[in-house]
Amino acid sequence: MRLDLISEKPKSNCGVFGIFGSESASTFTYYGLLALQHRGQEACGITTSQKLEDGKIIFHSVKGRGLVSEVFHDDKILNSALPEKSAIGHNRYSTTGSDIVENIQPFNVKYRMGNLSISHNGNLTNAKKLREELVSFGSIFRSSSDTEVILHMISRSNKEDQISQIKDALDNVVGAFSLTILTDDKLIAGRDGYGVRPLCIGEVEGAFVIASETCAFDLIGASYIRDVEPGEILVIDDEVIKTRTFKSVWLNNISPNPKKCIFEFIYFSRPDSVVFGENVDKVRRKLGKTLASESPVNSVNGEKIPVISVPDSSNTIAIGYQSQLRKENIPSKLEIGLIRSHYVGRTFIQPGQDKREISTRIKFNTVKGVLQDQQIVIVDDSIVRGTTSKQLVKLLREANPAEIHMRISSPPILFPCHYGMDFPSREELIAHKFGGEERKIEKEIGVDSLKYLTFEGMIKSVPEQQNNNYCTACFTGDYPILIDEQFHKNENE
Repeated sequence: MRLDLISEKPKSNCGVFGIFGSESASTFTYYGLLALQHRGQEACGITTSQKLEDGKIIFHSVKGRGLVSEVFHDDKILNSALPEKSAIGHNRYSTTGSDIVENIQPFNVKYRMGNLSISHNGNLTNAKKLREELVSFGSIFRSSSDTEVILHMISRSNKEDQISQIKDALDNVVGAFSLTILTDDKLIAGRDGYGVRPLCIGEVEGAFVIASETCAFDLIGASYIRDVEPGEILVIDDEVIKTRTFKSVWLNNISPNPKKCIFEFIYFSRPDSVVFGENVDKVRRKLGKTLASESPVNSVNGEKIPVISVPDSSNTIAIGYQSQLRKENIPSKLEIGLIRSHYVGRTFIQPGQDKREISTRIKFNTVKGVLQDQQIVIVDDSIVRGTTSKQLVKLLREANPAEIHMRISSPPILFPCHYGMDFPSREELIAHKFGGEERKIEKEIGVDSLKYLTFEGMIKSVPEQQNNNYCTACFTGDYPILIDEQFHKNENE
């Protein structure tokens, strides 16, 4: 069993990347996916298009289970198997459909209008209904992923041109999607009308690139241009490369109030990314500062309290937390109390071992000199099932701290996500199990105190706080987009 599949942390449904007009399309895509590895570690793939001497267009694809560096382990894969000037890529973490080879994206098909390849981040909430209708019309599905529904919708559209067919399909799917589509002569980026998941446009060496986050641009030396807007279908072709003028088609159903996933700021996105037009690091520091104002830990003996993060997603939150304590004249110091191994890769667990405990020990080790006899504050971004937090606290206790106080930079997660986060069922959520009561949860995970950021504090810490422009359904149960509560992740296996 893969260690990254046992983590209790919420997982985002994938990272997408696309490039058009570059002699190094596959190599840029490889590095783009490396930068987006945090968005999915289950599998990855790259598809490119090639124009032959007779004018025929063929697609090349390399896909596989594992990390980007594992699947594309040889330069020859990129140089010989993936030629040409346009490509799309995908990092997968499954929220719809299980870990089977058939579910690895990009998905490639050839139909009456030519080749199509698609990479998708998000979840379609009407996929079950659409799939049943398509099957009744004779469609044959190779995967259990909701993404394949989009391809069938495009191929069945009676619109005359390919862009209209894509718009027709996207107008009829419901849910969250940020996607890249590669055709014989175009790269297309699309985002749902609520803008739940991020997607942005950049430029490198005269070519245009699309990515889930700007950290992918930084790695390849691309400049950020702007976000793909909610409800926008952006079309990039040779004419756009020449004129530098974008072509946009718009969906019919665009929300007057976007519902951007607030968890992108809390956990998913890399702190060095610009997401939804905002610097993630800056937002996380503000979350930490607000958390410290709401739930400080006061020193019992006047000594500086070590504040430590659970690396890596909580690092900048802990910086914000400690800086606010200092501002309020509470003796504290930012310390590295946990060391995380970044070289686990596709490690497998031996039978008979406690899966979660051994995964915690492989991923983390304590700096005992920092923790011993100290009153410590450990800052984390979220608690989902509580199992990993419990094992982490157990590990920290072995370093003999005097007290452990846990501070969480999000409210209790009470509801599952239906828009692209791999949260478990409501019954598995520790906050739901204990009714969101901090005292009961702190006893369960073994800390001396536990405090969550309040919902009001979270909203106060993010940009556009007055505009109600965020999806917060995992905290409130208020789902902005129609959901299918009867759908199960692996029901199409």
